[in-house]
Amino acid sequence: MKKFNFRKVLDGLTASSPGGSSGGGSGGGSGAGGGSTHPGGTAGAAGTPRDEIQETLTSDYFQICKTVRHGFPYLPTALAFDPVQKILAIGTRTGAIRILGRPGVDCYCQHESGAAILQLQFLINEGALVSASADDALHLWNLRQKRPAILHSLKFNRERITYCHLPFQSKWLYVGTERGNTHIVNIESFILSGYVIMWNKAIELSTKTHPGPVVHLSDSPRDEGKLLIGYENGTVVLWDLRSKRADLRAYYDEAIHSVAWHHEGKQFMCSHSDGSLTLWNLKSPNRPFQTTIPHGKIQRDGKKPESCKPILKVEYKTCKNSEPFVIFSGGLSYDKACRRPSLTIMHGKAITVLEMDHPIVDFLTLCETPYPNEFQEPYAVVVLLEKDLIVVDLTQSNFPIFENPYPIDIHESPVTCTEYFADCPPDLIPVLYSVGAKHKKQGYSNKEWPISGGAWNLGAQTYPEIIITGHADGSVKFWDASAITLQMLYKLKTSKVFEKQKVGEGKATAEIVEEDPFAVQMMYWCPESRIFCVAGVSAYVVVYRFSKHEVNTEIASLEVRLQYEVEDMITPEPEMIPPFPDASSQLPSLKSLSGSTNTVACEGPMKDSIPCLSVKTRPVRMPPGYQADLVIQLVWVDGEPPQQITSLAVNSAYGLVAFGNCNGLAVVDFMQKTVLLSMGTLDLYGSSDPYQRQPRSPRKSKQFAADNFCMRGLSNFYPDLTKRIRTSYQSLTELSDSPVSLELERCKSPTSDHVNGHCTSPTSQSCGSGKRLSSADVSKANRRGPGRPPFRKAQSAACMEISLPVTTEENRENSFSRSRSSSVSSIDRDSKEAITALYFMESFARKNDSAVSPCLWVGTGLGMVLILSLNLPASDDLRQSEPVMVLPSGTVLTLKGAVLTFACLDCMGTLTHPPYEVWRDPHSADDGEKTRKRKLVMHSPSSSQDMGDHQFAVICSEKQAKVFSLPSQTCLYVHNITETSFLLRADVVTLCNSVCLACFCANGHIMTLSLPSLRPLLDINYLPVTDMRIARTFCFTNEGQALYLSSPTEIQRLTYSQEMCDNLQDMLGDLFTPVETPEAQNRGFLKGLFGGSGQAFDREELFGEATAGKASRSLAQHIPGSGGIEGVRGAAGGVIGDLTRARIALDERGQKLGELDERTASMMASAEAFSKHAHEVMLKYKDKKWYQF
Repeated sequence: MKKFNFRKVLDGLTASSPGGSSGGGSGGGSGAGGGSTHPGGTAGAAGTPRDEIQETLTSDYFQICKTVRHGFPYLPTALAFDPVQKILAIGTRTGAIRILGRPGVDCYCQHESGAAILQLQFLINEGALVSASADDALHLWNLRQKRPAILHSLKFNRERITYCHLPFQSKWLYVGTERGNTHIVNIESFILSGYVIMWNKAIELSTKTHPGPVVHLSDSPRDEGKLLIGYENGTVVLWDLRSKRADLRAYYDEAIHSVAWHHEGKQFMCSHSDGSLTLWNLKSPNRPFQTTIPHGKIQRDGKKPESCKPILKVEYKTCKNSEPFVIFSGGLSYDKACRRPSLTIMHGKAITVLEMDHPIVDFLTLCETPYPNEFQEPYAVVVLLEKDLIVVDLTQSNFPIFENPYPIDIHESPVTCTEYFADCPPDLIPVLYSVGAKHKKQGYSNKEWPISGGAWNLGAQTYPEIIITGHADGSVKFWDASAITLQMLYKLKTSKVFEKQKVGEGKATAEIVEEDPFAVQMMYWCPESRIFCVAGVSAYVVVYRFSKHEVNTEIASLEVRLQYEVEDMITPEPEMIPPFPDASSQLPSLKSLSGSTNTVACEGPMKDSIPCLSVKTRPVRMPPGYQADLVIQLVWVDGEPPQQITSLAVNSAYGLVAFGNCNGLAVVDFMQKTVLLSMGTLDLYGSSDPYQRQPRSPRKSKQFAADNFCMRGLSNFYPDLTKRIRTSYQSLTELSDSPVSLELERCKSPTSDHVNGHCTSPTSQSCGSGKRLSSADVSKANRRGPGRPPFRKAQSAACMEISLPVTTEENRENSFSRSRSSSVSSIDRDSKEAITALYFMESFARKNDSAVSPCLWVGTGLGMVLILSLNLPASDDLRQSEPVMVLPSGTVLTLKGAVLTFACLDCMGTLTHPPYEVWRDPHSADDGEKTRKRKLVMHSPSSSQDMGDHQFAVICSEKQAKVFSLPSQTCLYVHNITETSFLLRADVVTLCNSVCLACFCANGHIMTLSLPSLRPLLDINYLPVTDMRIARTFCFTNEGQALYLSSPTEIQRLTYSQEMCDNLQDMLGDLFTPVETPEAQNRGFLKGLFGGSGQAFDREELFGEATAGKASRSLAQHIPGSGGIEGVRGAAGGVIGDLTRARIALDERGQKLGELDERTASMMASAEAFSKHAHEVMLKYKDKKWYQF
């Protein structure tokens, strides 16, 4: 808790604020600079002595933990279902497990090893799960807690696990291995039994070849004492566990993939690698009594049908009142190469083939009973695909699928950007749902979703949350994310405003990306006014308004030239000196321009003043929801393509949209549909350019009227200057990369990754709400101000090459060209300064201002902050007719690194929101004066005395944060966040009725700083940026929440609020709920007498240590899990803790005694074996004469 007085601050009377270090891991970037105060300025600028601000946030308010993961499990490998609890588990190639129940019950857990999951097995109705992983370990998970934990692990050392089977209501797990052996594990203690079924005992002794790995294990439904073992080479053995011998052996000359029992236990079915199904009878195991190739063509000459693709899995399920179901995956004919992956359902004589959109990973048939020896009565099939989860209803003859309630279609088209809004207006979610519900598909099953286990309640957190995802196909999805769930509300297709691209036009078009030309690069949403704005990869911006009414209208469009003029090249002359100070030091990092221009020009006539895409010119039917109000497109200039948009901001109260790229800034009035400003970044400075770029063109004192004249920058009138600058660079960069590679670089797909791990745009640009930076910022290395180092490595979000050693000039050149996105093309890199952040605000534009006025804050890739003054019509009546003026104020502030975000605090330290227009339906039927009158909310307090005569501007760049007092423009606080890394995202957020700055650094650190004093409150090395995806999708929001895309298909949400971490247990769903196990059907006296084995099968007696002995300790190693340790930690206090510690000590002592006992037993066993062997030798030779030896 800290009080400070601004008068004292400005008079330089206070010392630097405490808490100076950002932590060594974040680059050691604080030191003395961390949170230090810059005294200076006039005392009067800060207000009166009553301006004491109480900062309520302390480090105790912050804690980081993951909350929930949404989306489809990435790279799935295994599937399991508990038929009593009705919960589903999915394992993945990265060692993750997702457990799903009723909507809201969704749990994610991860194996520390990260090894792929081979198989999952529920302990049915026990609240536990066994996972077998590719590192040959078995793990037992406790699901009776909200966050499952591992209780035991068993690591096999000498054999590789291939298949596991746990019979219903048994505590002994059968484990098959690659060597063909079968081991047995006690589930309670997770210790191997001494009972082993060796492969050479199971197969006939006369068989000389190894049968291959175990591919199937299951006990007979008729007799639990018989274990069916399937080997890969086609051998099936029915092993009698009591007598320890094979009851039956069946051989087939095709490899086996899976085996399934008939519930009576008299028959079993195998699926094979030639696409055949064989049905075997236990009474005649010599050959299958039925062999079918379901998808094989029948030969005319009576030969067996031709072989097909392997049937990877078969399930054989019986029904009391109808024919059995045979369901299998694979087995399609080879001649249909383009056939999609299919699931085949054979029911009686009917064969139904269900084609899937993605390859099938696994499937399971859901049955009414958990008992294997009863009629199974299947009612659904869960099909796990590589990128989807489908449940098929078997109770209806047309096999419809169930409507999936989980948000597993996030990745329907690759996600290119995300935005997260917590605590938004409560009416938004029902409104978005109502317009989205009209697009629901038909043809789903009318039954309830069958995976309905677990329990979930809303918890204490009640504020509405919305997540918006932008996608590569131009679609935008709005999701209800309240109370750590996720449900899709509404989908908007932004590509519908453009004409479809005709196939075959190819290079003749003006596209700048070949694939996904509509990919969403950036989004800006004002929840209060419901204005939504999208920037696309093809250099366009679409402004959307929300309406509940369908409308048929034409789409308004504007074209903007935002490009530096490209002049003809002239021969370099020796007397031409570079006009920048010491420019020669950066020359190797620049690119030539002429080659690229010529490459484009030679394809046809030079493209000029044409946009990349064509907007529909005919009237378009727009359904209720978001309707396009205006499309703004950047156009080609003199054969050079428009550069992609790097920043975006909208303000509904002002009726303006602003966007920038590496060339400059455009401001558009979307109410009057006119371009107000379109000028290069350099020309925005006017006479206040801090870099003293000489010679400068004189600034004309001209106001920018609201007409269609696009200001192209004053450098157009001084072509000689441009020629001189460009020529001096041309002579030294001729040997740079070829123009062809630049064209290729520009045309890369916006969603594909670069070969070397570098990404192309727009995914290589950090897409966000106009508060992110793009790789265009690398141009900041190309221009130096006084005192800047001659070469600074590119450290913007797109250049993730922090660790790349750059030694030679050539390497520097290559690292720049490949890590930049296509937004940095070859034109005039020397003169480019990207616009990286934009912010509309009521603020003080100049030092001597006495009142706030509408402003546009502009941040650049060089750390420059410019304030543009907005001159709006005085009354609302004149807004549609009077022009809006955009005037540079002359104010320039500076930071280190590209500017990321802005915010404004009032004199009391409270966050001031930009003004907005209250939403009204633009197409409402009630067209009276009241509805047409705009209602603006300016966010200013009721009386001017309360407002105070100053405010605080919070500006954060990728290197540091600063707080300025306005209008004096005094820097009150500066905090150097990092020196060796850079920020990827920074947001000013509210938490516990206070405000702070949240930052995510490229080295994985998440930090929060207090406002306005910039004291470090949290710094945790949380998330190494292993993927560009994380960098591009990470975003913070209010109430201590954040999210990022953890994989191409999953959103990971996290919290940095201590309060939410404390309440998280209440918000998570319960995976286990007490349910009674259904009773087995009464088998009747005669069945019990004649059917199956008469004697009860006691596994404990057979597999227990007393009978089977202990397994070799070198075969597998038992590892206690963290789940048990956590329980011990929880009981570590008081008497219970003492008892627990004593018990652990006794366990350890017992373990050592056990080891000693084992060694003794081993020695006794070897002595006994020796004695027996000696006795056998004596008996053999006892009656032989000496000459018979």
